[in-house]
Amino acid sequence: MKKILPATVAVLMLLAGTMAYAAEEQWSYAGEKGPEHWARLDPAFTLCGQGANQSPVNLTGFIEAELEPIKFDYTGLVTKIQHNGHTVQAAYSAGSFMTVNGRQFELRQIHFHTPSEHQLDGKQFPLEAHLVHADAKGQLAVIAVLSSLGAENPNLKKLWQQIPQEVGQEEGMATQVRADHLLPENREYYRLNGSLTTPPCTEGVLWLVMKNPVAVSEEQVKQFSEVIGHPNNRPAQPLNARVVLQ
Repeated sequence: MKKILPATVAVLMLLAGTMAYAAEEQWSYAGEKGPEHWARLDPAFTLCGQGANQSPVNLTGFIEAELEPIKFDYTGLVTKIQHNGHTVQAAYSAGSFMTVNGRQFELRQIHFHTPSEHQLDGKQFPLEAHLVHADAKGQLAVIAVLSSLGAENPNLKKLWQQIPQEVGQEEGMATQVRADHLLPENREYYRLNGSLTTPPCTEGVLWLVMKNPVAVSEEQVKQFSEVIGHPNNRPAQPLNARVVLQ
C-alpha cells in the first residue's frame, strides 16, 4: 500500500472542506507554535521555513500581461460552515468550477482571514476570503478576495449568521449563499505562484487575487474577529524571484 505523507493528508483534508480540530492544534498564529516556528513543529511543515514560493506576499512590482478573464461556472451553494479554531470554513456543494488558461478547477471550500494575508503595495485590508479550488489531478488554485471597510456585506451577513460560536462545531446552512456573490463585480486579477498559507505550506498553488475589494462593515469584521478570538493571518513572505502578473 502506498504511504501517504502527512503533508498530503493535510491537503486532502483541505480539499474535503474540513480540517479536524485535533489536527489544527499542532500550530497556531502566535506564541511558540506561531508562524515563525511552523517549520520546526513537524517534519511535514519544512516548506514553511525553507520554501522559495511561499504565500501570502505583498503584491508589488507588477508585470503587465494579457491575462484572460477567469470563466466562472458556480452553480452550487455553501452546504455547511465550521469553526475549526483557526478560521471559519464553508464547505461547498460539488459541481461548481472556474476555468483559467484552459485549466478547470472545482470549488471545494471557502474560508476567511483577518486582517488580510495578502497586501497591495504594502496596504493591508481588514478581511480576506479564500476560495479554494482543485483540478482533476489535485492541483490547487485559490481565488483571494480582499475586503475594504464600507457598507454591510449582505452575503457575508448570511454566512456570519450561521457561524458556530464554539471551536470544533459545524452547522448546516439555513440560508443560501452562492460563491459568485462573494466576488467583486469587476473580476480583473493579479496572478502568481505560491503556497498554502497554513501548514504544511505546500507549494505549487496558483493564486488569483482579485484587484478590486468588496465592501465589509466594521461590525462584520469585529464579529468575525470575536468568534476566532485572534488575528489569523500569516505574515507576508518574501516574493523572491517570482513575478506578479496583472
